[in-house]
Amino acid sequence: MDMIEDAVPPGSIDFVAESSLSLPTELHLKRLKRNSFKGVLPGIESWFALGDKSKTGALVGMAKVRQVSEHVNLILQYIPYIQTNFVLGLDTDEGRDPFELTKRFLKMTPGAFPAYSLLSAFGRAAPLNLDYQRSNRVLPFPFHFLNNNGAMNVKPAHYSWQTFYDQIIDLTRYSFSTRAIFRRFLATQGVTSRWLNLVRAISTEGFGRARYYREVRNRLDTDAQFPPYFEQESNVLPEFYKNIVRQDLGPLMEWLPEGALYHDPNAYLKSERSKDVVALV
Repeated sequence: MDMIEDAVPPGSIDFVAESSLSLPTELHLKRLKRNSFKGVLPGIESWFALGDKSKTGALVGMAKVRQVSEHVNLILQYIPYIQTNFVLGLDTDEGRDPFELTKRFLKMTPGAFPAYSLLSAFGRAAPLNLDYQRSNRVLPFPFHFLNNNGAMNVKPAHYSWQTFYDQIIDLTRYSFSTRAIFRRFLATQGVTSRWLNLVRAISTEGFGRARYYREVRNRLDTDAQFPPYFEQESNVLPEFYKNIVRQDLGPLMEWLPEGALYHDPNAYLKSERSKDVVALV
């Protein structure tokens, strides 16, 4: 912020910031507003974990919802646009509560645009990925789908795939219903922020993603290739996903290297074990 204030005349450039929810205190919000910050994208992640990121400490469940909602509503008094980020499928989540609490949050905080990410293990990105691999829960989805919403490559700890997608579909339907979109529109300040929320809701991030999740859920019951792949009984990528890659790449598909749609999902763990063997020798 010191560098921005030294280099940028007030009002000459609009900014958007991504941070944990613990950083935008009211004092910081006043400074952000003074320096033309128009949007913030804080991570809430979960109602049952990662309290440090949202500055809620040991609070979980509804108590955390209340505190986070109060904080987000405060932010909206200074910053016209806010996207709240959630991760679905964490090991701390179980049953309907994580999804129902998110609905309660949206009702209490109508101006927030929710962004949902599916739990994904990105190779060596975090030591926690080793635990997922040790428990044989990482699926070999191609990198093409590891964008937080194309596929979840970690098998849920407390849900069947069918139940998990049922909950996601229900939450997405609620979040981008006509009523929710209208309430968000009214609770948002500024023409740009209002229309940005509207366009995102009715495009691929809202309606489009809901359609995609419904298609995946349907195929878990009807596509013979889905259950073996999702239950790790087969590493043959379902044709449904191959077709998506073909559609996305178009004429570039022929340049995709052989074997690019396959990788060892446990490579990180094997690499760490080989280091241990070398150390012992």
